[in-house]
Amino acid sequence: MMFDKALKYSFAAQKRERYKLLRIVFTVSALCLAYNIITAFLFSAWVLHNNTMQPTLITGDRFIVTSAALPSLFIKLQRADSPVLFKRGNIVLIDTKSGETESRFLTAVDGFVRFFTAQQLSIFSRDEHLFIKRIVGLPGDEISMTNFVLRVRPSGGTYTLTEFELSEKPYYPSIPQMPALWDETLPFSGNMDPVILEADEYFAVSDDRGNTGDSRTWGPIIGKEITGKPVFRYWPLTRIGRP
Repeated sequence: MMFDKALKYSFAAQKRERYKLLRIVFTVSALCLAYNIITAFLFSAWVLHNNTMQPTLITGDRFIVTSAALPSLFIKLQRADSPVLFKRGNIVLIDTKSGETESRFLTAVDGFVRFFTAQQLSIFSRDEHLFIKRIVGLPGDEISMTNFVLRVRPSGGTYTLTEFELSEKPYYPSIPQMPALWDETLPFSGNMDPVILEADEYFAVSDDRGNTGDSRTWGPIIGKEITGKPVFRYWPLTRIGRP
């Protein structure tokens, strides 16, 4: 017994234990780094916590989001003057704080926390600046709204079309029933005067048109604020597929 105990705490045994600990630390660090690179440049998993995109997406939906970082980088390397990464009708992930500088230390800690919680927790408050919305207007488009339906005159176009005519995939927004006395002079009446989008501006709205937290109140968003695109819903199983 004494021999076994001495052997356990021998220099060789301690050296093996140190190497074992270092291997564990190195492996965890490498996995954490790979995880953050993948989520930053390729894809990540997200959970929707509100009903602003109903009936297309509802609270509790979980989906895979592809990152816009690499496509944006390729376009910059090609030196394109007016890169347009998304199409009308696309559902996108918007980060209104994109481009703001965070502490490198806090960013590293946040990556560590998100790694061990599968992105369920973060040291930053994400509810205040991360949104899932639908793109209806691209740079140069003229946008207006009548009875909560967006109308778009594409850049250089002659005719104004509804948002549905310009989308590659059909969708069905939730249109609220406004009170009889709610006229166009009151806020959020469902109508909007024409707005022409500038270069690198996009118009993004909720599918639940009774929800006003979108470009109707924020104004247009810029390209760098669009950080990803939901491409596959994996939960619940009854709604699995492309959103």
